[in-house]
Amino acid sequence: MQKTTAVGLAAMIAMYFLGGMSARHEIFPWPQLSALRKMVGGEKPAAPSRYTFDDKERLIGDESKTLVNCPPQTDRTAVLLILGQSNAANDGGQRHRSDYGARVVNAFDKRCYIAASPLLGSTDTKGEYWTLLANNLIASGQYDSVILAPLAYSGSEVARWATGGDINPVLVDTVKELRDSGYRITSVLWVQGEKDLVIGTTAEAYQERFMSMVDTLRQHGVQAPVYISIASKCLEPSNGGFKEHIPDNAIVRAQLALSKSGHGIREGVNSDALLDGEDRYDDCHIGGTGAEKVSRAWMNLLRGDVYLESSR
Repeated sequence: MQKTTAVGLAAMIAMYFLGGMSARHEIFPWPQLSALRKMVGGEKPAAPSRYTFDDKERLIGDESKTLVNCPPQTDRTAVLLILGQSNAANDGGQRHRSDYGARVVNAFDKRCYIAASPLLGSTDTKGEYWTLLANNLIASGQYDSVILAPLAYSGSEVARWATGGDINPVLVDTVKELRDSGYRITSVLWVQGEKDLVIGTTAEAYQERFMSMVDTLRQHGVQAPVYISIASKCLEPSNGGFKEHIPDNAIVRAQLALSKSGHGIREGVNSDALLDGEDRYDDCHIGGTGAEKVSRAWMNLLRGDVYLESSR
């Protein structure tokens, strides 16, 4: 009896270790048993989410959004086309919503929604500072309404935006949708460059690809000024960045040169210089204090240019 018990116990231990090794290394019989279990019990359904994404992980649906009539554009309406990578997308550390109801809207797919983080049209589902900027622009008395049209892809390099890149056709579609909705873009805001610094894009290549994107905008009727941010800083390998940042780099040199090249291109916010370590919640992406700083800087730029244009 004791011998039989010992043999049984040894067999059970052997089966336990065999099962563990089989599962860990995906060898017989674990894959077969796993497939059989799925056939009998079915795959576990994904947990429900309020969000919907397209095949490039861009946010295209959010059950919490409030659909409204698109406000008509007047000479006191700002229509902002927002382009770039994660620090232009929904990767902020603080969410915001319109303080003015349907006077600040998120325009997407020929529809308008009361602006609230995260914004439709960009990747990810965290916060953003464009809604805060819109609130500030209205509070300043400069504008009565603001239309936010974001198209930002986390981790995107400039080549993807140039002619031949996979984002370029989406850019064209976005411009056409705004035009079909009766909107004339008043400013293009570009916040990008961190990815290109990491992958080693040269200053010449960056300028050429950026100008290709600008040419796309001009060819499709966008005559608005294009503001190019000075943005190259995203630290730590966990963010796809470096341990330390060198301020004088090829991407910054390209951005500064482009901002002085004419063609309706103007210098945007210099987030590399403006933001301290405390303003980035993970050494890369913009947190609450950073959002306050950046939105205020954008407001001052846009208001200043309005005064300049009106004085001509």
